[in-house]
Amino acid sequence: MPATPSDDAPSPVPVAGLLDGLPRQRERCGTSAAETPVTSLATPVPDTRLRVLRLRRLFPAPVGTPFTFFYGAVLAVVSLVATQLDPALVHTLHQGSSTDVAHLVRTPVLVLVASALWIAGGILSPYAVALLFVLTALERRIGGMRTAGVFLLGHIGATLATEVPIGLAVLVGHLPASSLHRLDYGVSFGVAASLGALAGLLGPWLRRPLLAVFAWMLVTDLIAFTDPMTDWGHLIALTIGVATWPAVRRWHRARQPLADRP
Repeated sequence: MPATPSDDAPSPVPVAGLLDGLPRQRERCGTSAAETPVTSLATPVPDTRLRVLRLRRLFPAPVGTPFTFFYGAVLAVVSLVATQLDPALVHTLHQGSSTDVAHLVRTPVLVLVASALWIAGGILSPYAVALLFVLTALERRIGGMRTAGVFLLGHIGATLATEVPIGLAVLVGHLPASSLHRLDYGVSFGVAASLGALAGLLGPWLRRPLLAVFAWMLVTDLIAFTDPMTDWGHLIALTIGVATWPAVRRWHRARQPLADRP
């Protein structure tokens, strides 16, 4: 005669009833949630590691931000080599790279490229530091080619906006002919445009103070009248960057699935 369970034996407790407080796994291949083996929960990433990862994203990387990384490396090499050269030779190189009216008329492409290889004030100048962080942040949001395009748009646009009026003023006799050979080189126009473009991708709580502080610095320099054409160029470049907001926001939306790439 088959054995029957004793009345005193405890009734079995469904396993699923013990797991009601845990999320159930999705059924696979006809297996019910109750029959699916429970796996261990994912181990959360330690806070220290998250902070390190966030800190690393502030700096350029050869894979994540190739334009900023390699362009920054070229600028660093040029700046370090310049510190070892005779100052008179460096001044001659600066003059040859100047985007003044005389050079823009003769060799526009050459001087526009050459002038962007120098950092006025050296590798530790404020614009060098700004270039590192601003271009990195912008490139992570819109990509390398588009970041290079924004930088060049500010660099070339602000240069032409300041040098063409000088050429016309000399032509009509309002400025001396020596104004055609003014010294003008560096990355500051491109950085100002890139900062203006980046501001359009930030929240209002960060965008407004950033633009207000930077614009105040530029206006202060302009009032000091130390180098008015260059100072006007910085304001123009910042305006060019702000004008790219519709484009950079569209590029950022299209790139968002890749935004978390290391």
